[in-house]
Amino acid sequence: MRAFLFDLDGTLLDTLADIGNACNAMLAAHGYPTHPVEDYRRMIGNGFGMLVRRALPDEALTALRAALPDEAAVEALVRETRAIYADHLNDATRPYEGMPQALRELARRGMRLAVFSNKPDEYTRILVEAHFPGVFSVIRGARPDTPLKPDPAGALSVIAATDTTAGQCFYVGDSDVDMLTARNAGMVGVGVGWGFRGLDEVRAAGAERLVRHPLELPGLLADENPS
Repeated sequence: MRAFLFDLDGTLLDTLADIGNACNAMLAAHGYPTHPVEDYRRMIGNGFGMLVRRALPDEALTALRAALPDEAAVEALVRETRAIYADHLNDATRPYEGMPQALRELARRGMRLAVFSNKPDEYTRILVEAHFPGVFSVIRGARPDTPLKPDPAGALSVIAATDTTAGQCFYVGDSDVDMLTARNAGMVGVGVGWGFRGLDEVRAAGAERLVRHPLELPGLLADENPS
């Protein structure tokens, strides 16, 4: 293996509080019920648009869709949530324990390191450079011209930018979306136990490797022959 690609939210960084608080701020501003931050573990992973739709009450979502055609009213709330998050995206966000050390060891072993996330590209770059400056050769978040994970198109472009092939890459993530992305792109899916979803979800989604702590990541290379 020659490269590790990483999901961001719930894999490299614990972003749960900042995302949940931003979404709750939008909900409260419009008189909708808010959610315990822990509940956002099940809502994150498919981009901001899906996050907001999952957070809204069903009856509110129905009313918004009836009020304006083509999801325009819902999309306005998505933009509002993103704007709130942009002002608070690094208030409580932290790397998972052991992750900086694991990344240093992977780099020492000559691994190419990249980030591929469904978080908007601008926010992805800001957070990665804030917490892991100079570590990753490729950083890619959601872009308007690329479908979200688990579509493989974005992942394949990141793989090409690392000058490797899919079969030479691990994709490390905490959700079923990540494991499906790995499979769709031809990478080896590594499911993590410290993120938002837990080992049961990534195992059921077809993870080929399982790790319970970031410091286990370099151990994935023990049985691999560099190719």
